[in-house]
Amino acid sequence: MARRDPLTYDVIGAAMEVHKRLGHGFLEAVYQEALAIELTHRHVPFRREVDLPIMYREQVLKSIYRVDFICYDTILVELKAMKKLGSSEVAQTLNYLKAGNFAKGLLINFGATSLEYKRFIGTPKNKSATDSSN
Repeated sequence: MARRDPLTYDVIGAAMEVHKRLGHGFLEAVYQEALAIELTHRHVPFRREVDLPIMYREQVLKSIYRVDFICYDTILVELKAMKKLGSSEVAQTLNYLKAGNFAKGLLINFGATSLEYKRFIGTPKNKSATDSSN
């Protein structure tokens, strides 16, 4: 059995608590606010709604991405509240991971009956791998 990263485990645990208390069916903004409270309660350092600049030929583009959370200054966290995650949500998170040059990312969906999450691990060549769990 592969060992889980304790920092991503902390964030997933906080998300599980939010989902346990609120269930599914709320808008994403509700879960984002509740997760901020839960992360604070658990002493998980985070920044919320962080702009990620996008580079092209060493120039910063005017277009930006805004990620829901950055936890521990190393983990990108994107939230969703939909019935099921699809390939576009995965692609969005992978693009955020690449734009921000993060080594780890989480895509968390509060909209399903059971909390759904996917872990992403950046590679040195800015390609990413995924590990799915629910």
